Amino acid sequence: MRRILVVGSSGAGKSTLAREVARRLDLPLIHLDRHYWRPGWVAADDADFRADVAAFAARPAWVMDGNCGATLDLRLPRADLLVRCDPPRLRCLARVLRRRWAHRATPRADLPEGCPEQVDLEFLRYVWRYPRHSRPRVLTTAASLAPDLPVVRLRTPTDLRRWLASLPTP
Repeated sequence: MRRILVVGSSGAGKSTLAREVARRLDLPLIHLDRHYWRPGWVAADDADFRADVAAFAARPAWVMDGNCGATLDLRLPRADLLVRCDPPRLRCLARVLRRRWAHRATPRADLPEGCPEQVDLEFLRYVWRYPRHSRPRVLTTAASLAPDLPVVRLRTPTDLRRWLASLPTP
């Protein structure tokens, strides 16, 4: 495994998991949010972002976290493994709110400078709707673009611990 793609709802633990996997496997870590967002939560130009993601995906090794359905076509065919962080939506919502509180004064490492942690009704709706709206699109895209790609689904903390325990340690 040299190219691992980590996807899931906001609050699912993608960034935390990606950091740990990258550390354990000694792979470069790419947080897509750091490259998509500009200061003030301004989205990157679509063409520029796709070019950046294509360059990241072309690298020989990486752990990449982020959903961004518009670039799955660039990432999935290059991935060796798809990891789906898939906890229940209430857990994701609770984590989003806890993360907002924890990072009220300090920026998160997986976000660019000038993008303070924020939560609004639209974001909470996105998290709530993820299982019915976004997850099926990710799964359909993965099935069509990378039908032989191994997939690991992590739904519970026990799933997560067991899978991490199966990885080599540094």
